[in-house]
Amino acid sequence: MKKNRYLLCLLLCGFLLYYGAPRLSIHAEGAQGIFSLVWLSFALIVIAGNLTGLLYSPKRQGQKLQSGRRLRKKSRSFH
Repeated sequence: MKKNRYLLCLLLCGFLLYYGAPRLSIHAEGAQGIFSLVWLSFALIVIAGNLTGLLYSPKRQGQKLQSGRRLRKKSRSFH
């Protein structure tokens, strides 16, 4: 479920970059240039964070199956 959220955030960030990057002026002086650089750096941080979450998320389903198997093995049988 989280992978869908990461993918959605990546797509939204890509859309915002596609729409906003041509309108930003990096070489402008003053507040406009600073805003452009900060906006682009935040967009890159969002992309990096979502890619990290998407690629390095732990696999929980395998752990749940193994813990269920362990419980079955620990049952005692009395003779």
